[in-house]
Amino acid sequence: MDGRVTAVSSNGEYSFTKPNRDSVRLLAGLGVEGDVHAGVTVKHRSRVAQDPTQPNLRQVHLIHEELFAEVGEEGFEVAPGELGENITTRGIDLLGLPVGTLLRIGDSAVLEVTGLRNPCLQIDNFQAGLLKQVVGRDEAGNTVRKAGVMSVVREGGVVRPGDPVRTELPSGPHRPLDRI
Repeated sequence: MDGRVTAVSSNGEYSFTKPNRDSVRLLAGLGVEGDVHAGVTVKHRSRVAQDPTQPNLRQVHLIHEELFAEVGEEGFEVAPGELGENITTRGIDLLGLPVGTLLRIGDSAVLEVTGLRNPCLQIDNFQAGLLKQVVGRDEAGNTVRKAGVMSVVREGGVVRPGDPVRTELPSGPHRPLDRI
C-alpha cells in the first residue's frame, strides 16, 4: 500500500494550525525540526500536565487528505496543516494501519505509527461542529477517530510534497490502532 505526501507543515509556536512548508526535516527520536511538538518527552500541554516525563509517542502527526473531501461534503472547508498535522498524505488508509507500521517517506525518512490522534475541543474552536465529523460512533457504538495518526521518527530525513510513502507492516499478529 503506497501513497504520496501532499503537504508538509510545522510551527515553532503553540497554535492549532500549522503553516505549510516547502519541506520539513525529521529528526530521529525527536520529530519535526523546529516544531513545538518535537522532543523525546511529551510536548502536548495536556499530557505535560499529567506527566512531563512520559515518552513522546506523538512526534509527527499525519492526516489523510481524503478526510478533507469527506468533511467537505458536510460543508466544512479544511486545508492541509489546518488540523495541526505535520504530514498530509494521499492514497494510504492511515486509520487502518496496525500499531508499529513503518512509513518510509522520500529518500530516507522512516516513521513508526504509534496510534490514533485523539482530537480535542480545539477542533470545534477552529470550525464549530467539526469535532463531530472527525469523532463518531460505529454501528456497535464504538468510538471512531478519523483525525489522523501519530508516529515517532525512527530514521530522519527531509520530507517534501510529492514524496512517495511506502508502508511496511509489522510481523506477527497486528494490533489495531487506538487513541494515543
